[in-house]
Amino acid sequence: MEIWINPACSKCRSAVTLLDAEGADYTVRRYLEDVPSPEEIRAVLDRLGLEPWDITRTQEAAAKDLGLKDWPREAGSRERWIAALSEHPKLIQRPIITAEDGTAVVARSEEAVRDALGRGA
Repeated sequence: MEIWINPACSKCRSAVTLLDAEGADYTVRRYLEDVPSPEEIRAVLDRLGLEPWDITRTQEAAAKDLGLKDWPREAGSRERWIAALSEHPKLIQRPIITAEDGTAVVARSEEAVRDALGRGA
């Protein structure tokens, strides 16, 4: 199990606290420092069952600078979105937990963290 976090994010800190309380075996990825490649973003999107625009923080300054709200949300634009997430990792919704069963969740709530914990091998 891996969790992508921004240590400055309260939801990330809460998720890590819950994982620790449950005795979970996990690794932390500080994705702003260890930036995911486009391939890694594609893999996480596949595990999440989501599209890149579904995990984009559209209120971030970088999103506004890029004009993301006007970008098409369609298959033909998918790679453009993935490239933006890799080039501007602050745009990636957090925390993301990759579960042991090959799936992943955007763990912004205690329920989502518990869901990831329940997806054991």
